[in-house]
Amino acid sequence: MATDYDAPRKTDEDANEDSIEELKNRRNDKNSGKVDEDEVEAAESFELPGADLSHEELTVRVLPRQSGEFTCASCFLVKGRSQLAEERDGKFYCVDCV
Repeated sequence: MATDYDAPRKTDEDANEDSIEELKNRRNDKNSGKVDEDEVEAAESFELPGADLSHEELTVRVLPRQSGEFTCASCFLVKGRSQLAEERDGKFYCVDCV
């Protein structure tokens, strides 16, 4: 949020001059925009850590190795042939791990 440094600022005396009624009205205005929601409905949508996910199913499609790829023997990431730094004992290493 931008700050207008040329705008006059309130001093401590000005802040103390706000009436109780004005402060109450400001508080009520801030609360008027809130939406009442059912706490039970809101709680049902939250997923807690360690929750039982045994009913969930994960589907992963594994692709076969492509012709221009290798798996680094150090970081185990699949890299393109342009990232190949060296081959030792039949194992490939990427430029990041050498």
